[in-house]
Amino acid sequence: MANHRPSVAHTWAGKWALVTGASAGIGAALAKELAVCGTNLVLTARREDRLKELARSLTLTYRVQTEVFPADLADPSAPERIFAFTREKQIDVGVLINNAGFGKYGEFPSVDKQRLLDMVQVNCAAVVHLTRLFLPGMVERGRGDILILASTAAFQAVPYISTYAATKAFDLLFAEGLAEEIQAYGIRVCALCPGSTESEFHVVSGQESFKRRAETAEKVAHTGLKALAAGKSYVISGLGNYLGAHGERLVPRRFVTRTAARMFRPGRN
Repeated sequence: MANHRPSVAHTWAGKWALVTGASAGIGAALAKELAVCGTNLVLTARREDRLKELARSLTLTYRVQTEVFPADLADPSAPERIFAFTREKQIDVGVLINNAGFGKYGEFPSVDKQRLLDMVQVNCAAVVHLTRLFLPGMVERGRGDILILASTAAFQAVPYISTYAATKAFDLLFAEGLAEEIQAYGIRVCALCPGSTESEFHVVSGQESFKRRAETAEKVAHTGLKALAAGKSYVISGLGNYLGAHGERLVPRRFVTRTAARMFRPGRN
């Protein structure tokens, strides 16, 4: 029997969505899923060539409007420039997908300082900045949706990716708090928490040896958008990931951290 997944096909038809980190992985999968829904797209990421290729493909295949704006969210001025671009194009963003983010694996003293600071900028500051820029328009219109990419790493400290896990804990708590704060205005906010996913993340972070039992980016994207449409404040993609994240609450936090340290210690794999 075929596996028919629940559809969100009409939720955002005809609206505009902004997707950050759209050039690959979960971001590209989210853009495609939204295009299937008939959603027009503003795609942003660092790699303009990939963005243009994706935009061209989605426009031809799904007959949606697409706009491309290359930007590096490690630059603190990038959110304002993205917002100005949408204003110039007279685009009312009804769906904000804060997907852009990256990690870096290794002992904290050995990781490049600027890489760590850029991680906090992209994973946290840019998320807050973009949300603050686009949310007032949603409140004024009385509708809107915001999806924030967190991670299963948000549920506990993870040695050797300590900064990344901390940024994702920030994203999770920010999304959950904001969801309660602005639901009265007709705005939905959801944190999507994937585990290991088939994407470029492991290559960029230096964790290729940990890429096991990975879900597809398409499955993660569908899970996130389905949860957002349902009004959930967070969702963990994958039953095993869900059980793992919540099972950790049953044991002391220090035990979980020490176990993670043994698993992630450099040289173990």
